[in-house]
Amino acid sequence: MRLLLRLAAALTLLATSAFAQSFPAPKTGEWIAKDFKFHTGETVPEVKLAYTTIGDPKGEPVLILHGTSGSAGSMLGPAFAGQLFGPGQPLDAQRYFIIIPDSIGHGKSSKPSDGLRAKFPRYNYDDMVQGQYRLVTEGLGVKHLRLVLGNSMGGMHTWLWGTTHPTMMDALVPMASQPTEMSARNWMMRRLIIDTIRSDPEWNGGNYTSQPKSLKMANVFYGIGTNGGTLAWSSLAPTRAAADKIVDERLAAPFTADANDFMYAWDSSRDYNAAPGLDRIQAALLAINSADDERNPPETGVMERELKRLKNAKLLLIPASTDTRGHGTTGMARFWASEVKALLDATPKKAM
Repeated sequence: MRLLLRLAAALTLLATSAFAQSFPAPKTGEWIAKDFKFHTGETVPEVKLAYTTIGDPKGEPVLILHGTSGSAGSMLGPAFAGQLFGPGQPLDAQRYFIIIPDSIGHGKSSKPSDGLRAKFPRYNYDDMVQGQYRLVTEGLGVKHLRLVLGNSMGGMHTWLWGTTHPTMMDALVPMASQPTEMSARNWMMRRLIIDTIRSDPEWNGGNYTSQPKSLKMANVFYGIGTNGGTLAWSSLAPTRAAADKIVDERLAAPFTADANDFMYAWDSSRDYNAAPGLDRIQAALLAINSADDERNPPETGVMERELKRLKNAKLLLIPASTDTRGHGTTGMARFWASEVKALLDATPKKAM
């Protein structure tokens, strides 16, 4: 048995090493945005913006944007980076310079838990995109992007990049998102997880001494209710006992998020709406959603309606199956990597 365990450990280490060597080692950095003005009118003397890069800065710049409560690190796993950044893959880091920011309120960038707690400016997606833009242009000196690609919250940020900086990129790939106003179940569930924590006496107006117990429950409830896919959950939990086991495992798993950071992150979507500016988008655009996305249900027809307003846009709708994961499907690049490569192959490079 010990021999088998050693062999399994060795194989795991080998697989991990192989993955780690599939693309250049990520490099991390921090840049300070001076006199950062939030949409609320508040100005903060310094906002820290953390980021990760992969590849040579002389390569073609590509901006990758993470989802809510994520970070650059959440985009570096085998299912995403392992399918994209290696030799011969669609975003080969030997050719492209990959830039992955930690958005405001996330990762190692400035956020409520740094000290201001509930006095931190109530940022929104416009502020986050402004931070990304300043990091890319002022901090890294990049004048033009070959591609902006984002998932979930990062997908909504991608729509905003196209409307607010229309000449900055050649191509846009917003995933697991829609360009229209935050509404319906997507907002209702966000408001409920925020209110669940806010109404917890342990939250204490944001001045808690330990994380409110409702934080983990709200996270697990929201995660199961708006992610995973109907067919996948039916396959993974075909009985009550199997379903209980999954819930128990999620509730028992470590969860180190900060309540204020968590609430701010979900609340930041409250006034998102890229639709009024869609006519300004100039880049080629490939929207990628999954047919079983709980937060962006395709049966509403929203995406087809809005894409008609764009000159060079199309939708890749990934069919639902037991292999897809609802809103989480686009986190697995194998479902769409080849289409992104085709988009870049077909999209001319604009003069910088």
